[in-house]
Amino acid sequence: MTTTAVETRRAVLLRPEDNVAVAARPIPKGFRLELGGYSVEVREPIGLGHKVCLVDIPARAAVLKYGQIIGFAARDIAAGSWIHDHNLTADLFSRDYAFATENPPVPQVKPRTFQGFLRPDGRVGTRNYIAVISTVNCSASTSKYIADRFRDNTWKRDFPNVDGVFAITHKGGCGLPFEGSDHQLLERVLAGFAGHPNVAAYVLVGLGCEVNFARHLVDARDLVTLGGAKTNGRSSEPVRPRVLNIQDEGGISKTVDAAAKAVYDLMPIANEWRRTEQPASKIVLALECGGSDGNSGVTANPAAGIAADLVIAQGGSAVLGETTEIYGAEHLLTRRAVSAEVGGKLIDRIKWWEWYTGIFNAEINNNPSPGNKAGGLSTIYEKSLGALAKAGSTALREVVGYAEPVVTPGLVFMDTPGYDPPCTTGLIAGGANVLIFTTGRGSVLGLKPAPCIKVATNTPMYNRMADDMDLNAGTILEAETVEEVGARLFDLILTTASGEQTKSERNGVGEEEFSPWQIGPIL
Repeated sequence: MTTTAVETRRAVLLRPEDNVAVAARPIPKGFRLELGGYSVEVREPIGLGHKVCLVDIPARAAVLKYGQIIGFAARDIAAGSWIHDHNLTADLFSRDYAFATENPPVPQVKPRTFQGFLRPDGRVGTRNYIAVISTVNCSASTSKYIADRFRDNTWKRDFPNVDGVFAITHKGGCGLPFEGSDHQLLERVLAGFAGHPNVAAYVLVGLGCEVNFARHLVDARDLVTLGGAKTNGRSSEPVRPRVLNIQDEGGISKTVDAAAKAVYDLMPIANEWRRTEQPASKIVLALECGGSDGNSGVTANPAAGIAADLVIAQGGSAVLGETTEIYGAEHLLTRRAVSAEVGGKLIDRIKWWEWYTGIFNAEINNNPSPGNKAGGLSTIYEKSLGALAKAGSTALREVVGYAEPVVTPGLVFMDTPGYDPPCTTGLIAGGANVLIFTTGRGSVLGLKPAPCIKVATNTPMYNRMADDMDLNAGTILEAETVEEVGARLFDLILTTASGEQTKSERNGVGEEEFSPWQIGPIL
C-alpha cells in the first residue's frame, strides 16, 4: 500500500539545485516524499544517511549534493530510486579552482576565555602531561612499562596539577634511510609531541642502535623540556631532556626503574604549572572525521565548521587535514585562499597524491571504506564535500606539510593521509591543543596529549554509543539548527580546554592511536 503521509525531517534537501535528498531517518518503499517543491514516491527502502533520487537522471548525467557533483549516473535513474555505488560512478571531471576569488568575512564575536597552562613560548596547554617517548619500536614495550608504573594515580595526592603520564610508542624508528625523508618526518612528529603545549616534561627511551637514535633527535630538533613554571618567582630555564637507552642501562628492568625515577623527579616540576585565564585565541583546533556516514556532511561536520569559525573569530587557529578526503572538493577551498600562492600549495599536494597513489596502482576513490558506504557515502567526491564542511566558512590562510608547526591564526590546511590515526598524529604534532572528531558510524579514537571531543552525526548511534560520544549533532535532523549545535560545540571546546574530561579520556583512550605517517619503503 502506498504511504501518503508527509513527515518533516524525513529527508533533507541541502541545496535547491540538488537532484538527491538525504534520508534523515529510514524511508520505506512507497512513502510519498515532499520537500523543496519535489513530490516523489519512494521506489525502494532508503536507509538513514542514504540518498533518494528526486528527479529522473539520465545515464552519465551529474548527480548533485551540496550543490556540487558527487558522481555521475551509471545508468538511467528514475525519480524515487535509491542512489548509491551500484548506480553512481566517480568519473574524473575538471574543477575551476578560481584561486583567491572569494573573501569570506570572519564573524564578529565577544571575546571568550578558558583556563589553560600558559607556556614560556606563549602557547597555552589544555592539559599538563608528562610523556615517555619511545624513539623506536624496540623500546615501545619498555616505554609502556614505564608509564604503567603511574597508572594507579597514587602520586596524584602530591601532584594534583599533573594530568597523567603517558607513553608515545610506534612501529617505526629503524629500517629507514638515516636522515632521509621518513627519518626527518618521524623526528618532526616526535619533536612536535615532546614540545607540545600539553606536555610539561618528558623522557626519551631508545634501544641504543636504532636509526632514529635519541641524541640525534635532541640535537637535530633542539629539544628541551619546559622546566618548572616558576623558580624564585621567575620562569625556570628549559633543560635538555633525559635520555635512557636500554642497551646502556643494562636491559628492560633497569631501564624501567631508572626511567620511572626520572619521571617521578619531573613530577614536582610539572606540578608547578597552574591553570590561569587565557583568551580563546590560544585555541589551536584540529578537525577530523572518521567512520563517516551520509549525514556527516549534513549535521556534525557543518556544526564543527561553525565551531571552527567561532574559534577563528576569537583569533585562534583551526586545522583541517585529510588531503585524500577533500579530493573532488578542493576547488571550494582554493576559492577561499587568501592568495593564489596559498591555493597553489593545496593543489600541489593534490597532484602529489594523484602521483603517489598511481605508482601503487591505487585510486583515491578506493576511499570511502565499506563502513562509509554502509552509512550512505557512495564516492570520494561525496565524502570529501561532506568532510570539507568542517572547514567552516572563513578564508584559507595557510597550507603546511605533515606535522609542521601551526603558527598562523585562522583556517590552516595540513597535508595528511585520510586514515584517522596518522592524520590526527600529524595535526597534534603541529600543536593542536583540542581535537574535534565527528563520526557517523561510531569511531572511538582519542590521542593524548590533546583531548578529543567526539561528535555523533545521528541520534541512533549517539544513543547506542553514549559512553563514547560527547555531543549529539543528530538533533539537527530533528529540531536544532546547525548554528545552534555549532555554538554548543564551541562552548564544549572551551570547557574541555579548561580541563573537563572527554569520554575518550575517561575511557583511558589515547596512547595506542599514535601513528606517524611513513611514506617510503621499510628497508
